[in-house]
Amino acid sequence: MLRGVVAVTLLGFTAVNPAPHGDPPAVTVREHIRHQEIDGFGLSQAFRRNELLEALTPAQQREILDLWFHPRKGAGLSILRLGIGSSPAGSPYDHMVSHQPEDPGGPDARPRYVWDGDDNSQVWVAKEAQRYGVKRFYANAWSAPGYMKDNGDDKNGGTLKPEWAEAYARYLVAYADFYKKEGIRITDLAFTNEPDYTAVYASMRFTPEQAAAFVKVLGPIARGMNVVCCDSFGWDEARAYTRAIEADPEARRWVKVHTGHTYASPVDGPLPTNRKVWMSEWNPNGTTWNENWDDGSGYDGMTIAQAVHDAMTLGRANAYVYWFGASRGATRALMQIDDAAGTYRVAKRFWALAAYGRFIRPGAVRVDATSPNPALKVSAFRNRDGSTVVEVINTGTEPVTWHGVRGRATAYLTDSTHDLARTPITGGSVTLQPRALTTIVTGGHR
Repeated sequence: MLRGVVAVTLLGFTAVNPAPHGDPPAVTVREHIRHQEIDGFGLSQAFRRNELLEALTPAQQREILDLWFHPRKGAGLSILRLGIGSSPAGSPYDHMVSHQPEDPGGPDARPRYVWDGDDNSQVWVAKEAQRYGVKRFYANAWSAPGYMKDNGDDKNGGTLKPEWAEAYARYLVAYADFYKKEGIRITDLAFTNEPDYTAVYASMRFTPEQAAAFVKVLGPIARGMNVVCCDSFGWDEARAYTRAIEADPEARRWVKVHTGHTYASPVDGPLPTNRKVWMSEWNPNGTTWNENWDDGSGYDGMTIAQAVHDAMTLGRANAYVYWFGASRGATRALMQIDDAAGTYRVAKRFWALAAYGRFIRPGAVRVDATSPNPALKVSAFRNRDGSTVVEVINTGTEPVTWHGVRGRATAYLTDSTHDLARTPITGGSVTLQPRALTTIVTGGHR
């Protein structure tokens, strides 16, 4: 770090040497160094989890919807992932009606689609999300109907019969068309979920080469939507699917968003593409409902904050989509609903995601942010309204003072006892509390 130079301020944040005694700043933001555009942050309520929400009172439903989608009261989430297909066998959510439940008589027969306007309450939640300003609706199929597959079952893996490829593509587009009639535009369409994992619930296998071949069938039929692939169950595993698509010029033409989950392997670097990349599903493993912020369990709030940070920085992800917004029992969802008691609870995991989703809006650009302190995990984003958001996770056990925050700025603290609570910025300095996430917002219209 240069010493004895005049500090340079870049859109509210001092870039060099603002600390007393010539020490380097705790955080340096260089807004002229731009990285990826942000599509948003989101969640899913697939597998009939919305029925839990419907069991609550209208007032409680509104409270949860506000927490998920309200840009000032809650997390301001901007992506809703919808499930096309079936639910886990043996669960209370064992049945989800397909919009083409029976074999029409062969792949060339005229399909007999069925639509109830509800889609296991996903339509209701999508309409509510849209009222809050959500514009990205990501529809994802776990499996083709069983009669299209070589195992005759929508569960237990199996593969798509080649002769059914075009019929399956039209089946997916028909789903989007039904949503269009309900006033919801499906913006992003995926034909597979975890194609490298066989589950006892709805699942279907694709090799990377098979996936690349199928997108060439789906792409011309799904015009007007982003074709998404391939939601592998691990980030490292997703690279094989991305490489296969990138190696095929026709497949590369159609796939607009590359996706991966982080169950089998975490985000440790970018996927091999220049297209958009989403971390499209994850919740941590665990055996209990846990509301804690920082307990070392691996499914507390600090875990989620660091996972989002790694996806945005190491993975250069354009979006982060958590798994369930709410579920029941020993869930690692953001919220737990006890439908029998008519109550719900919010985990600190929710506030970790909210610290990013509320302030980093769709269309923001990640800009360069660094710290000489290895305990600080730092990321920064420039919104379209001119505001700059700096997210700092202090993984250490001691507070750190960041000197040199200039201009109109507000800081928010999330830790064991605070949920995006305003925290002082005094004389251009903010204290980054230990084992905490501090969000600093400057400029703009917010």
